[in-house]
Amino acid sequence: MQYRRLGSSGLQLSALSFGSWVTFGDRVGREGARELLACAWEHGVNFFDNAESYAHGASETVMGQALRDLGLPRDGYCVSSKVFFGSAESPRPTQRGLSRKHVSDACHAALARLQLDYLDLFFCHRPDPDTPIEETVWAMDSLIRQGKVLYWGTSEWSAVQIREAARVARQHHLHGPTMEQPQYNLLRRQRVELEYAPLYAELGLGTTTWSPLGSGLLTGKYNDGIPEDTRLGHAGNEELRRMVIGAAGDRKLERARRFTALAAELGEAPAPLAIAWCLRNPHVSTVITGASRVEQLRQNLAAVELAQRYDDTLWERLGAAAS
Repeated sequence: MQYRRLGSSGLQLSALSFGSWVTFGDRVGREGARELLACAWEHGVNFFDNAESYAHGASETVMGQALRDLGLPRDGYCVSSKVFFGSAESPRPTQRGLSRKHVSDACHAALARLQLDYLDLFFCHRPDPDTPIEETVWAMDSLIRQGKVLYWGTSEWSAVQIREAARVARQHHLHGPTMEQPQYNLLRRQRVELEYAPLYAELGLGTTTWSPLGSGLLTGKYNDGIPEDTRLGHAGNEELRRMVIGAAGDRKLERARRFTALAAELGEAPAPLAIAWCLRNPHVSTVITGASRVEQLRQNLAAVELAQRYDDTLWERLGAAAS
């Protein structure tokens, strides 16, 4: 495993991390989570990503149980949560968003579910148009000063919003955002590569990127349609299916087919190859991977070695194939 600094901070995260979105609490229970976290830990993964909204909080409960079962040293790993959507199935107004109240309540609820004393990373899961950014910055700073959070950041915020949060923090001598968690893969590049480009030097911004496989499109399993036994094919995942495929679905699928064809030409499995492509970006602090089976996780973890196997020309070909 390789380790990278989280932006300009001193925190060293594994280049590949493990996230529990749409697995823990839904498809994976305590025993399965324990096996997956143990495998990740044995391969050097030291960052486990979660959120209040994943399985309405059950994901954090399952992860907390698995971490407790494994008895890993607390100073050897990092855990995150995210606040915005709430954990209730039908949240009341004070149970979602980025108000001082919900930010504080969500942090304490996540700590209880995860069975932890503090969160290493705490993200604002989306921008909140109903809460002033200044209020959210003060709320996050307060949690850091209480020792409940070590680093705070954003997820899917615009560069303008991140820069405003940093400005408020500087003005009031508060802890500003350290990291952003954006989607980043061969099919979605603009925000990480262009929009945030000035922020890496300007703010020392780190990135914990998600969906390196484009929600499975880059594995090739949707090249000929959407099987019922896949994530996008599951009943109840209609919203996710619309988000992934979208209005430009045919165009995205064609780009994915070109990538998987080149992977086959190279004799490489497309999943670790797509993850390795993300790792090649020096502004990526860690790539969050997900898996519901240990074999799947092991294949994904091979991306660390794969990223060093080919020269720049090949990675440029892969990028062009999926353009």
